[in-house]
Amino acid sequence: MLVFIIRRLLQSVVVLLVMSLLVFVGVYAIGNPIDMLISPDADQLDRARTIAAFGLDKPLWQQYLLFLKNALSGDMGRSFAFSAPALTLVIERMPATMELAVSAMVLSILLGLPLGLWAGLRPDGLAGKTIMAMSILGFSLPTFWVGLMLIMIFAVQLGWLPSSGRGPTQLLLGVPVSFLSPDGLRHLLMPAFNLALFNIALVIRLTRAGAQEALLQDYVKFARAKGLRNSRIIGVHVLKNILIPIVTVIALQFGSVIAFAIVTESVFAWPGMGKLIIDSIRILDRPVIVAYLMVIVVIFIVINLVVDVAYSLLDPRVRLADTKG
Repeated sequence: MLVFIIRRLLQSVVVLLVMSLLVFVGVYAIGNPIDMLISPDADQLDRARTIAAFGLDKPLWQQYLLFLKNALSGDMGRSFAFSAPALTLVIERMPATMELAVSAMVLSILLGLPLGLWAGLRPDGLAGKTIMAMSILGFSLPTFWVGLMLIMIFAVQLGWLPSSGRGPTQLLLGVPVSFLSPDGLRHLLMPAFNLALFNIALVIRLTRAGAQEALLQDYVKFARAKGLRNSRIIGVHVLKNILIPIVTVIALQFGSVIAFAIVTESVFAWPGMGKLIIDSIRILDRPVIVAYLMVIVVIFIVINLVVDVAYSLLDPRVRLADTKG
């Protein structure tokens, strides 16, 4: 087990280095932030001083090596626009994004599992067919359009929910969260559902397929032959055996939810990392863009590492095959 974890950690370090190079080169090859940082009326001397002050006068490879050296100590440069450490700006916005992403995943499980189980147990019924039709809409509808429709209906027409912002926050273990207050929960509900819609549809389809496959297995037929109640068969034998792949997919989707929260945060003016990166892209604030992308890469790597280790604990054949390979 220790060899398996060490190998995965080494692979993660290599992936992180490769991604840091791709992110750095990709971001620094686009546009020239100096054109947005100084006035068009500035003379060449002022322009040269600004370029030198931000270290943009060095060759790209030297800039990358300096970035790599500083990144190892947690310094990813200073924001051009805010004159503050870029990583600090991203970390300050992370609790809002993480709260939104976790809420979306909780909604995906709470809504997707029972609906998918219902559709799987009664595939020919009207309710089952309706659920599957709605899941197709969940895959197909654009996130920004759904967000605008939610605002139009529940904020403008009905006036039930606020259309933007995060609402009041309270500290939970030193982290500001909004779901602890009724007003904060009202602010959270629409953006969380909007972000969760795709994953709700995904969980519905995974649960339905898993339930239909499990119902054909011999252990379910044997349980029925023993005269067990239908609720016990579903809860113990069916649901328990389909949860592992569903939880795995949900865990891997968590990184995608964080990364693609940008659209939802922009539509609902949610003060998270996504809104920060949109504002930074507009002014080509390179350090903030790089810091954000590297944080997302680290999140993906950590999630994949945790999933790999969890799988190896559940199924020793995974780590044995990896060790032999």
